[in-house]
Amino acid sequence: MAIINRIGDLGPKMAEWRQHLHTIPELSFDCPKTSAFIHDRLEEIGVDAIHDGIAQTGIVAIIEGQGDGPTIGLRADFDALPISEETGVAYASTHPGKMHACGHDGHTAMLLGAAQYLTETRNFAGRVALIFQPAEEDGGGAEVMVREGILDTFDIGQVYAIHNAPGKDFGKFHTTTGPIMAACDTFTINITGKGGHGARPYDCVDPVVAACGIVTALQTIVSRNHNTNASLVVSVTQIHTGTTDNVIPETAYINGTVRTFDKEVQAMVVRRMEEVVAGQAAAYGCTATLEFEFGYPPTVNDVDKSAFAARVAADVAGADGIEDAMTPVMGAEDFAYMLEARPGAYLMLGQGDGAGVHHPKYNFNDEIAPIGASFFARLVETAQPLR
Repeated sequence: MAIINRIGDLGPKMAEWRQHLHTIPELSFDCPKTSAFIHDRLEEIGVDAIHDGIAQTGIVAIIEGQGDGPTIGLRADFDALPISEETGVAYASTHPGKMHACGHDGHTAMLLGAAQYLTETRNFAGRVALIFQPAEEDGGGAEVMVREGILDTFDIGQVYAIHNAPGKDFGKFHTTTGPIMAACDTFTINITGKGGHGARPYDCVDPVVAACGIVTALQTIVSRNHNTNASLVVSVTQIHTGTTDNVIPETAYINGTVRTFDKEVQAMVVRRMEEVVAGQAAAYGCTATLEFEFGYPPTVNDVDKSAFAARVAADVAGADGIEDAMTPVMGAEDFAYMLEARPGAYLMLGQGDGAGVHHPKYNFNDEIAPIGASFFARLVETAQPLR
């Protein structure tokens, strides 16, 4: 494995940075401690410019290379999750009910490590834009940063990001051309019937039975309305109704998620959900409304840039250290908004065995930080070489 020597030396420092960030997890856009810590490290590193307050607590930092050239964007997210930590590590969260359960603390440490090396060496033309982003988990911070103009303001021509992958082989990169992660949409169904005594259902219009019919019928969208060789998820994740055993309630509530890669499939799901909800509710004598909220779009890698990123990953991790045709996953990622606006690629980096992301016992593996930081550095030097 060809970890850059200087970045390898920075391994303990990246672990120190990461573990400090792990103690101060913050949510969505409200990340003042995290942002201040990143700002202070960037000042110590000696980047050429630091632009704060983007998407509230986001940062874009600039490193100037040698001579004219384009600007390449490297992104790390830094928000946490509303989960109570159960790792038992010495550097566990000091913010109750919040933890870095997705490794964004590690992503930030990797990008800071790459920034240290790139600032010291400047072995590239043009500029590097380091994008430190809040609100990946909730709020679409990437969309906000794009909407606030970072790609145009800093003339960013291409963008890249890495996400850690627990359960995947340590130090192995995974990516693919085209879609790599799904669109993430949310649906809410509100059903209204006529409540009454549980012993007299004939005097009522039962929304519970209607809810059961709707949930069962929704499953046929995947099994009967969609090509079984393609990817689609329709998951009901919440049903709420009733207050006690002897009362038929007036209303019922259903909530869930839809994951797609294709806009035509997404449109089909919306149409069929509307038909199912209206038809099933009517069949049971109820009324129902469907609210469909479009969330993050699919994360789609540029064909050329993902192939380029895979070559760089092979330089760092070896020919066997890159899977460049991974099966897309049904999770979602707001880096999709940056990839909609600029060509680039999203990669995953295996960190070995351990609890999965979004689990209270998850912990980022600090030993992969030099690998990810080396990838970022080689990406810049290869994309924008000195002439």
